[in-house]
Amino acid sequence: MTRQLESVQQAPPSPPATGPVPGLLVCALATAVAMGVNRWLPVVSPLLIAIVLGAILTNVAPLGPRYAPGMAIASRPLLRIGIALLGLQLLFGDILGLGAGVIAVIVCVVVFGIGGMLWVGAKLGLSPAQRLLIACGTSICGAAAVAAVDGVIDADDEDGATAIGTVVVFGTMLLGLLPLAVHFLSLGPEIGGIWVGASVHEVAQVVAAGGMIGSGALAVAVVVKLGRVLMLAPVMTVISLRQRRHAPAGKRPPLVPVFVLGFLACVTLRSVGVVPDGVLQVAGYVQVALLSAAMFALGTGVRISALRAVGPRPFVLGAIGTTWVVGLGLAGALLVG
Repeated sequence: MTRQLESVQQAPPSPPATGPVPGLLVCALATAVAMGVNRWLPVVSPLLIAIVLGAILTNVAPLGPRYAPGMAIASRPLLRIGIALLGLQLLFGDILGLGAGVIAVIVCVVVFGIGGMLWVGAKLGLSPAQRLLIACGTSICGAAAVAAVDGVIDADDEDGATAIGTVVVFGTMLLGLLPLAVHFLSLGPEIGGIWVGASVHEVAQVVAAGGMIGSGALAVAVVVKLGRVLMLAPVMTVISLRQRRHAPAGKRPPLVPVFVLGFLACVTLRSVGVVPDGVLQVAGYVQVALLSAAMFALGTGVRISALRAVGPRPFVLGAIGTTWVVGLGLAGALLVG
């Protein structure tokens, strides 16, 4: 009995069980900061601010394992809800109102953008997951697309973090460069708007870049960009079908990811006009908050040591892919403008 008591006394205490609350509280705080900075500096997306906050925190004062459950919820379920709510920004009528020519440009930018970047990424020796994440983020809607694809293919944390860092860097560069290029080339507001909407990565960046050109360009750019966002649904479905063919029988993803169905349902509800304006406004804030929380959680995976280990090849792909998408967007804008 004495030996048993001694063994019990010498045994190290078990770590206290923690749930998702600590991690979710940190995500909520970071989201509040990101949205507050965005109010003060509207040109910078709260998603971008949240990613940067997460990256700075994890490299200066890494969070302990007690925060991991909450981070996992923010980067998966909350992210998918946010992407589904993103559909409330879209109207099928607005997209169809662009005309067949502009819709064809949107489809070509996404399809040939992803296809070209997958080919270049293979030549650079990048992993299939990493090149797919960077290709979709560059061709569709930036960090949100990276996170959506990551949720389907379940890539490594380093691949997702590198892809997010890549699209953030080059998307931010386009924010300043494309308005200057539109002015230098003496393009009209319609052509300039189509070019910006078809090329810039993030929705918020499109709003900022289009606004720099003028109100006429801004209106066109936002609708074209939302058309690219709508392409998230078919692209996710194709990726999911491809994953099903290669995954073991017990680990196959659904034919169509649930969050994609939610996204399409939100687009439909907005298009038929059954969602009141007040609900749309609240849903808009919730969508931005959820995606910002998810971006912060994903940003905590951006470790400088891991980026150094990966090397420059993902950023080379990002540079080539961004140039490719910008070229496709300009060619399409000139053809239909």
